[in-house]
Amino acid sequence: MFVDQVKIYVKGGDGGNGMVAFRREKYVPNGGPAGGDGGRGANVIFEVEEGLRTLMDFRYKRHFKAPRGEHGMSKNQHGRGAQDMIVKVPPGTVVSDAATEEVIADLTEHGQRAVIAKGGRGGRGNSRFATPANPAPELSENGEPGQERDVILELKLLADVGLVGFPSVGKSTLLSVVSAARPKIAEYHFTTIVPNLGMVETEDNRSFVMADLPGLIEGAHSGVGLGHQFLRHIERTRVIVHVIDMAAVEGRDPYEDYLIINKELEEYNLRLTERPQIIVANKMDMPEAAENLAAFKEKLTDDHPVFPISAFTREGLRDLLFSIADTIEKTPEFPLLEEVEDNPGENRVIYRHEEDTDKFTITRDPDGTFIISGETIEKLFKMTNFASEESTRKFARQMRGMGIDDALRERGAKDGDTVRILKYEFEFVE
Repeated sequence: MFVDQVKIYVKGGDGGNGMVAFRREKYVPNGGPAGGDGGRGANVIFEVEEGLRTLMDFRYKRHFKAPRGEHGMSKNQHGRGAQDMIVKVPPGTVVSDAATEEVIADLTEHGQRAVIAKGGRGGRGNSRFATPANPAPELSENGEPGQERDVILELKLLADVGLVGFPSVGKSTLLSVVSAARPKIAEYHFTTIVPNLGMVETEDNRSFVMADLPGLIEGAHSGVGLGHQFLRHIERTRVIVHVIDMAAVEGRDPYEDYLIINKELEEYNLRLTERPQIIVANKMDMPEAAENLAAFKEKLTDDHPVFPISAFTREGLRDLLFSIADTIEKTPEFPLLEEVEDNPGENRVIYRHEEDTDKFTITRDPDGTFIISGETIEKLFKMTNFASEESTRKFARQMRGMGIDDALRERGAKDGDTVRILKYEFEFVE
């Protein structure tokens, strides 16, 4: 089965917890703090593996949770950082955040890596909190939670040439005679239900990768038929080869077919119209094809070359392949992502404005419990060691500094009311 889009969950490893410890040495009274820091949590890293061709593996494993860092130890020994989790993906994989739809990484070259979920830093041990005013703190931090997110993996084939056209116009047959690919071919619509790739070599030893994509029909960009699932694979191609059944075997007008398919490409992505297009008039060995071709050329207003061929008898293929190879050579690659153009040799830092996420929000349950939520406060909560009274007092000070106490009073909180953060409850004390 060919799988080209999948949604998975990734989580970076949590940092290790810092430790509260003190030096215990003979003849050294009042030994100072000696608690080590926790180790860094592992990142989840995606790496391109050239041998992979599909996202099939992700159908069976959809959760990737990296290991946490080692906890700090006594004698100021820091915990070991966890080893990063490497996840192999095929070349051509685009990773985007499921919630924001922002593209995180576009992975195309063998060995290319991208950090998809960062591991948390290790918590600090009590050695870090020693001050002249408090030389023996019983205070430590838990490790920072690792980043977690749902991501969508989308495979966009790395082909130089994409064959487009209505079902049963001869795209698979053309690919099978010009390359070693052996797509399934039969006399009914949508024989091709997965994209097929073939390496094509011309007589003058130039080579390129050609993709035979499932047939498009009218409305494909909005989800009709099979074609919409595979339009994404055209995005990387540098040349579009538009195959048309010039014999009109199924009774359609070849020029109407040409207009409909181009409309679908335009509706899906306007940038597809920038790519050079070569028109292939197929099935020229059949009756009425020559007459239809003459009528087609009269109606054609676009400046695209037209190559009459017969994939069945292999007539006209040599000139077609030479033209495709020539067009590829003079066509630059089309980046999927817009890149900022910098002057060569000039280092530039781009600052992007990001809205500050709410530090906290307060809601109320029907039972009267005040619910505090928010990325900042939840992170501070997870990093607090509530087994230590000093750490608990520090968290209370942080909440007060963020304005949570005042906000609770404004919402009507009274002494003894229940306040919940995540799954934990405590009393509001005036």
